[in-house]
Amino acid sequence: MQAHPIGGITRRPAWLAEAGATLALAWPLALTNLSQHALALTDTVILGWLSTEALAAGTLAANLYWAVMAAPLGTAFAAGPMLAQARGAGRLPGGAGRGWVRQMRRGARSALWAALALLLPSMLLLWFAEPVLLALGQQPHLAALAGTYLRAMMWGLPSFCGFIVLRGFLAAMERPAPALWVAGGGILLNGALCWLLVFGALSWPGLGILGAGIASALANAAMLGGLLGLMARDRVLGRFRLLGRFWRPDLAKLAEVVRLGLPISGSMLLEIGVFSAAAIAMGWFGAVAVAAHAIALQTAGMTFMIPLGIGQAATARVGLFAGAAEPRAAARAGWVAIGLGAGFMLATALLLVVASAPIARGFLGAGDAEAAAAAALGATLLTIAGIFQLADGVQAVAAGALRGLKDTRVPMLLAALGYWGLGMPVGLLLAWQAGFGPVGLWIGLAAGLGCVALLMLRRWRGLSGGAAAAGA
Repeated sequence: MQAHPIGGITRRPAWLAEAGATLALAWPLALTNLSQHALALTDTVILGWLSTEALAAGTLAANLYWAVMAAPLGTAFAAGPMLAQARGAGRLPGGAGRGWVRQMRRGARSALWAALALLLPSMLLLWFAEPVLLALGQQPHLAALAGTYLRAMMWGLPSFCGFIVLRGFLAAMERPAPALWVAGGGILLNGALCWLLVFGALSWPGLGILGAGIASALANAAMLGGLLGLMARDRVLGRFRLLGRFWRPDLAKLAEVVRLGLPISGSMLLEIGVFSAAAIAMGWFGAVAVAAHAIALQTAGMTFMIPLGIGQAATARVGLFAGAAEPRAAARAGWVAIGLGAGFMLATALLLVVASAPIARGFLGAGDAEAAAAAALGATLLTIAGIFQLADGVQAVAAGALRGLKDTRVPMLLAALGYWGLGMPVGLLLAWQAGFGPVGLWIGLAAGLGCVALLMLRRWRGLSGGAAAAGA
């Protein structure tokens, strides 16, 4: 598209203007994601300095934690597309979008209700994490340490889900900065608390892995309280009164949250589950393999936070235009976001391939007898992670764009096909039958991500092209 001069001023092409708007929304969301991931990364690094066994136990615990959390988090994430389309409907002419403020308030409250309801069984399962991990064939001492960690960490889950819902509200309002500021403070608080509670200071005795769980729970509670405080003080955000009459559930909105959120939960569970299953399988190879898996997963997870933020921006931008009945603008918003995510992940792919060895060594203490072996295997897995960066970024952003259209059921089925129909079977086959061990598992994960990325792109092309043609 060419730029058109209007009144002597050159107007930017629509795609370039959309790129600017997407980046303006995406970078605070991405940094917020990085901040939240840094909370887990802080625990990983500190536990790695404590011992390789503590790192392995923390990794097993984290994988079970995220698998169990998929259901409540999916409903919390459903707030994003609901609220974005409600705000977009406010742009419709003739009063068609009247009452969008009330619709956003009802949607946010309902997402909170659904997430809290699904938290109860999740927390019950985490309380019995040790016997669950033993049933999955994990070593008894690692299962015991992981259970201790989770029994402390799980008390921060309600606060975490509340933070996710509020962050979706802020993204729909295109005001993501408060969540970023709070998440940044959460990193500092968690880091200080984790170090103090794990290792102790002066006459304060260290609590080991239990201290890391307590620190995470306290940091999550502080982040929710801080975000609620900032929003209440803001003249625009405060008028929504999101928690006003919170005790009165809205059954119609709850049904919409469930309809959108459960497939999101399913997609998350499928993706988290395949990496969690890989961690469980790593446990069969021993603590060194689990620690190496943790190094690669935490590093790849850190880079993934950027396209995840771009995908969240795509949900908001696509949802805004879809709610305002502007299908061409919605299609443009999605494609621009996908391009931005792909460009970033190409750069990180090069970084991970080139710098895999020093990155892996930074996770482990020099005095640990098993550190050298874990670092060497971790570097190999990081190289594989670098290879699948592009696919991981594209599938994340495409999924976010599809959520903006409230399309969540089919993407869940596509994730099932890619991760479990291809990725995990190939990984297990390469690990045991072909004799590649942990490396084979990660090659399978890379194949699954590539398949999902292609399927998501095809789905987005079909829906966005059809919507744009219908609106022409």
